[in-house]
Amino acid sequence: MDDLQHALTAIARTPRLLVTSDFDGTLAPIVNNPADARPLPAAAEALVALSALPDTTAALISGRARDVLRELSGMPDSVALVGSHGAEFDTGFVRDIDTGLLATITATLRDIAADRPGVTVETKPASVALHVRNADPADGDAALAAARAAARSWDAHLTSGKAVLEFAVIVTDKGEAVDELRRRHDATAVVFLGDDVTDEKAFRRLRETDIGVKVGPGDTLARYRVPAPEDVAEVLRFLVAARR
Repeated sequence: MDDLQHALTAIARTPRLLVTSDFDGTLAPIVNNPADARPLPAAAEALVALSALPDTTAALISGRARDVLRELSGMPDSVALVGSHGAEFDTGFVRDIDTGLLATITATLRDIAADRPGVTVETKPASVALHVRNADPADGDAALAAARAAARSWDAHLTSGKAVLEFAVIVTDKGEAVDELRRRHDATAVVFLGDDVTDEKAFRRLRETDIGVKVGPGDTLARYRVPAPEDVAEVLRFLVAARR
């Protein structure tokens, strides 16, 4: 943590800072029911405080649909929100959506989940997710295998996360989202925090002067790591104080 605090102290001096974070598993603890996810109050307060500082932009980049992200996070307009794994901005989607393919994927995944308790389907504007966190392991594995087999005939972008497979009908990339936010706000340095495999795309795009923070275990391209969302709150609060 000492190395990370040293790096945060240095980046806090950059002329125009962009602070970005994933939502689930980073700002908010992972929960069994995705609709119950809420940010830790201390983390949310610190992110909002960063957004109020001069020459500082705060943002969430999430796999959630942008409207759902706004509702669950409770973030004010001062915090930028990017949904659908980096594809959905306040101006809309960065690419056209194949609604026919989206309907096909949705129907297939619902059929796969129908006779497997605990397997659920989450629909989003440009993707569909199959969740198995609450399923019996055998049912969960079977559902994921069936979804992967069905996906061979789909021209869809597959993302594998923690107990979830997501099929997007547009290309999604949190790294591209970080680049776009950097461009929009003319940021001279970026801090990005994330916990899942989808966040690695953002870590990969960070520059030498940026800071990537991996939350929890697992291989990562991030230079720094903290154990849990509670530590994310500490990171953000430290950055608020250093930036002030």
